[in-house]
Amino acid sequence: MDHESPTYRQQPALQRVSYRDIRNALAFGWRTFRRIPGASVGFASIFVFIGLALLAGVGWFGFSPMALPFAGGFLLVGPVLLGGFFELAVRDSQGRRARFVDAARRSASPPPGILVISLVCAFLFLVWITDAAVLYSFMVGTGHLPYKLPWLIDLKENVVGFELLSSLMGSVLAFIIFAISAFSVPLVHEHRTSLVQAIYLSVRAVFRNFLISLTWGALLSAVTIVSVAVLPLLLLSLPVLAYASFDLYRSAFPLQPPD
Repeated sequence: MDHESPTYRQQPALQRVSYRDIRNALAFGWRTFRRIPGASVGFASIFVFIGLALLAGVGWFGFSPMALPFAGGFLLVGPVLLGGFFELAVRDSQGRRARFVDAARRSASPPPGILVISLVCAFLFLVWITDAAVLYSFMVGTGHLPYKLPWLIDLKENVVGFELLSSLMGSVLAFIIFAISAFSVPLVHEHRTSLVQAIYLSVRAVFRNFLISLTWGALLSAVTIVSVAVLPLLLLSLPVLAYASFDLYRSAFPLQPPD
């Protein structure tokens, strides 16, 4: 779908989305990435290097089973990283130059509402990692467990149990963050409504399109975790999914309400 800069401040109109909208959003994400690969990869590389440092540190200190919780934790903070990609998508759709510096500048000075959402995401990330660490100490212990190969852990019975239980715990927090931020971040990014109203509309949109939202959230989770495990893949998947998320948001909250 075509995107234009919003020109009105009336109540955003919520529309139902379909599986076709997901397919169209992914196609939009891929097309946008192909038009601005340099800026997309450049901005995504920031998060790839951060992920590399975290995963390498976990293995260095001998807590390799914690790699999956850290990778899953990316889903908790991921929504607040999208502002830069949204800026690139808007500029590209308007025919303007979309550069790395534009994404970096937007991320460095986000709207106040996104800062609040960022703090909430950071808090839940700390809760998630703390809970995972406590669970790790009970189920795995304090032994030194480095990677067998890069990112490849030793799947002992207690390690498998830890990964399954921690993933179940993390999925609850991930869904909460998804419901709160999936649509509120782009709504605030485009100054279409207040923070409180944006969060309300985001939760309402997720539950009004519940099965579609679960499908989209599961797709985001699966692709992100695989991409974090194979970090170079994140250079492609992160921009494509970010642009696709923006397109799906515009499908749920079109700029021009239907007559």
